[in-house]
This record gives sequence, C-alpha cells and structure tokens, in this order.
Amino acid sequence: MLHICCGPDATWPAKLLLDEGFEVVGYFFGSNVQPREEYLRRREAVSRVAESFGLDLVEDEYMPELWLERVRGLEGEPEGGRRCRLCFYLQLRRAAQVCRRVGASSFTTTLTVSPHKDVRLISELGGRISSLVGVEYMDVVFRRGDGFKRSVAMSRELGLYRQNYCGCVFSRR
Repeated sequence: MLHICCGPDATWPAKLLLDEGFEVVGYFFGSNVQPREEYLRRREAVSRVAESFGLDLVEDEYMPELWLERVRGLEGEPEGGRRCRLCFYLQLRRAAQVCRRVGASSFTTTLTVSPHKDVRLISELGGRISSLVGVEYMDVVFRRGDGFKRSVAMSRELGLYRQNYCGCVFSRR
C-alpha cells in the first residue's frame, strides 16, 4: 500500500514500485487538507495518478473537523514541529490500518519524496506504527536519486495540480 499525500508526490514512488514488480494499492488521506476546495483539487490529482498508473485507490473519508480536534493546542507550532509530527503519525497510522484491512503485505509513503519533510522522523514513525498495527513498513526515501525532480517532471507531463503548501490551514499561513 502506498500512502499518498498528494498527486504530484505519488508519481515517482508509484512508477518506482511498479517497475520493481510490486502490486501497488494507493491510499489517499486528506483530512489534514483545508479548505475543502483544496482537498477536492488534490483528490482529483491523486485520482489522475491512480488512473495513469493503473492503481487501485482507497480514498479515506474527508474529516477535517476530526483532524483539527487532534491537533488542537498545536496551532502555533512552526512548520516541521510537533503538529507536523502528529499529522504524519495520524496519516501513517491510518494507512497501516487500511493496509491491514485490505490485506496488503506492507505500506510505505510518498511523504519521503519531498525535500521539505523529515525522512528520519517519517522512518521512525513508520517503524513504530508497523509494530503497533502488525504490518510491515517499507522504509523507502523516494527523494533519493533525484526522486523529487522526477516527480516534478512527471507531474508536469500529466498536467497535475501542484499545491504550494502542505495542506493544513496552519501551513497555508
């Protein structure tokens, strides 16, 4: 299962995993994305990537109120701070749960294609969640080998919407 944070970031990881012979199921969690119009634009881009690569796609319910409740008290945190850590945890935990529910053998995340994300933190969280949920976490840093540049080029080729903030209302500021 490939946890997908957005369409552009999914392009290179999907291609790489498919080229390596994996059967890939995409999973999109967007409850952290606000406003709703932004979520819908990102969901459309994710759907286009899934269609382009022939991926089955599991879309989670959009529940921004629940996400906001979970990060309450962390609104003033800087980008990359405790709020982001919790957001990554929530996304990866849900991806692992869905992975287990659909019978996939392992999960990984497109979060590691971005040069703006802490891959050590993501790896740590993925490993911890793997133990808690009972599914394997594939610790892949997709930005290696010019992965980010490749994802940008591929998203241009597909005409995908590329956002300019991570998604949450606090990062939009």
